[in-house]
Amino acid sequence: MLGSGCVLLFFTHGAASAQDVTFTTHVVLHGQHTDAKKYSPKNIVVWLAPMDFSPQQAPLRHFRLVQHNKSFEPHILVVPVGAVVEFPNHDPFFHNVFSLFDGKRFDLGLYEAGSTREVHFDKPGISYIFCNIHAQMSAVVVSVSTPYYAVSDANGNVSIPGVPVGRYKLRIWYEAAPEPLQAITREISISQQDPGIAKLDLEVAKILTTHKNLYGHDYEPPQPSSPAYERP
Repeated sequence: MLGSGCVLLFFTHGAASAQDVTFTTHVVLHGQHTDAKKYSPKNIVVWLAPMDFSPQQAPLRHFRLVQHNKSFEPHILVVPVGAVVEFPNHDPFFHNVFSLFDGKRFDLGLYEAGSTREVHFDKPGISYIFCNIHAQMSAVVVSVSTPYYAVSDANGNVSIPGVPVGRYKLRIWYEAAPEPLQAITREISISQQDPGIAKLDLEVAKILTTHKNLYGHDYEPPQPSSPAYERP
């Protein structure tokens, strides 16, 4: 497993009204591990699924998850269902991108510097992305069936513009504890008087960050030694 944990989520909400608003909230982390850098309130995904209407499908944008300096950039990418994501290799050696999780299962195979592959994210879910050569490389693609989503900044602030007033199911995902957060869904009402939630408190109890390779085994030094399989 990439991660496991225990998370408590608390919030309040208001009543519905008549025009689009900017939904805002502020995420605050609590727990014994929150002093570490990786547990900062940055890169928390919040999205709103309308309960009173079906949202119009927004024009699909161009999404890219770049491999550069033995890392994926950006580390967290949110896309609407139906989006195609390119995985260009900007490193001077080979990569092998794969995901074996419920969001989208794929294996792009081994491909060289300067080339690219792409994946169609055709259903909602959380996809953990790895390289089968470089164990330190990881990213997450969150595919959502709504145009109302955002990723928190370094201070835990979230802003989603253009949200119609009404009732929504609020969903939240945080890498420190993905499994419990995937199951957390709450109904809220958004109005001009109450366009957001003052604070979301997340209590993170535990996290594991190890993962297996494409074949379910531990990563080992590659054989034969080659720049294509360069490790730090």
